[in-house]
Amino acid sequence: HWRMSRGPSGTAAMSTLLINQPKYAWLKELGLSEDNDGVYNGNWGGKGEVITSYCPANNEPIARVRQATMAEYEETVQKLRDAWKVWADIPAPKRGEIVRQIGDALRKKIKVLGSLVSLEMGKIYVEGVGEVQEYVDVCDYAVGLSRMIGGPVLPSERPGHALIEMWNPVGLVGIITAFNFPVAVYGWNNAIALICGNVCLWKGAPTTPLTSVAVTKIVAEVLEQNNLPGAICSMTCGGADIGTAMSKDERVDLVSFTGSTHVGKMVAMLVQERFGRNLLELGGNNAIIVFEDADLNLVVPSAVFASVGTAGQRCTTTRRLMLHGSIHDVVVERVAKAYKQVRIGDPWDPSTMYGPLHTKQAVDQYLAAIEQAKQQGGTVVCGGKVMDRPGNYVEPTIITGLAHDAPIVHTETFVPILYVLKFQTEEEAFAWNNEVKQGLSSSIFTKDMGRVFRWLGPKGSDCGIVNVNIPTSGAEIGGAFGGEKHTGGGRESGSDSWKQYMRRSTW
Repeated sequence: HWRMSRGPSGTAAMSTLLINQPKYAWLKELGLSEDNDGVYNGNWGGKGEVITSYCPANNEPIARVRQATMAEYEETVQKLRDAWKVWADIPAPKRGEIVRQIGDALRKKIKVLGSLVSLEMGKIYVEGVGEVQEYVDVCDYAVGLSRMIGGPVLPSERPGHALIEMWNPVGLVGIITAFNFPVAVYGWNNAIALICGNVCLWKGAPTTPLTSVAVTKIVAEVLEQNNLPGAICSMTCGGADIGTAMSKDERVDLVSFTGSTHVGKMVAMLVQERFGRNLLELGGNNAIIVFEDADLNLVVPSAVFASVGTAGQRCTTTRRLMLHGSIHDVVVERVAKAYKQVRIGDPWDPSTMYGPLHTKQAVDQYLAAIEQAKQQGGTVVCGGKVMDRPGNYVEPTIITGLAHDAPIVHTETFVPILYVLKFQTEEEAFAWNNEVKQGLSSSIFTKDMGRVFRWLGPKGSDCGIVNVNIPTSGAEIGGAFGGEKHTGGGRESGSDSWKQYMRRSTW
């Protein structure tokens, strides 16, 4: 009913937008309206293409956003460069105080912002709120870090000399984020980049523009209240045009890109061509390996949580469940039984455990992957169908009987399909874990301490995240998050990830 003819201004009748329905009046608490500016650089603007954001749970339009033109991108980069001159002079602990205030501002809006993530991205409410909490937590972490970053004074071999390592900001950090974590990924980058003395330019996913606008409004208010240039945290909503411009732009000192391996490779090559710096957080084809001595009461909920959570749309989602031959059938039976008890519904309903896929294209990818899996010898033991209801809902799916190196098993499909593989030896299982192109997250379930240390060692998992008796998803902010090989090699959040946002000088 809302796909009516568009008038000269390119807008459909107002009454059809969710933001105008009383049920969704809370969106206005985030400063959102029917038409929203998609550019912020100290001033709000947006003269580019008007895009409509749709709710994945019912495919109804929520509201509209005006994207950036290339002229606005150019103006924003210039304002960022000017803002950096102010920001870089502020002592790091004082920058930390600004980040502390950003965390507090997010705390005040956490429920309503979490609801927006749920409405626009499609993840369940508790995950939407949890994602904002992650930004809050990273702000807290960054506040402490702002008093700790630095380099050592090293022993000089020359008499009467000093040898010192100094860290300075890289300057302008371009942050390109994905639809699946439309708040947290920006948050990890933003909080750490800011205390390091950088200014940030954010291009969020084109399908979650309202979340980008809402977050930017919260951050902008803090900067403005402190009489700082709003451009320190700028935003340009847009598509591949803006992403390409950032990748090619020599004034963007670091491009932090989260998304698919395919696009990430293009970004990396454009950035490398100009000898810029990139930080890549790309795909994962993550495995849980379950040995014969595993505690199955831990394994079953872990496998379900990590494969069904966020409807299979996390980079750390479990896509391969490798089971020792002796326990294969019993684990498949128990996991399939648990799948059938997963409560499916509107993502913003607190009792829902599983929501829709983000887009219609994802539904097509789901169907195509199941078809390929069947052709390659797989058996669907659970799920496998698109659900007959509004929105992009599919049944969470388990497929058994495939070879460990079947082409579909080696393909990261961003949907809730779990491939169950049967192995016999530890050597075989570790080799299968490592044979895929990506190297993000990995888990084993065992009680054998020798095996645990082999798994953690040089011939064990080749991933950036290596877990024992917990699933592949649910990383902590205190550690460095990221992976190897086609996952891109970047690290974000904790440990010494801050070093990627700074440049080292040896004095």
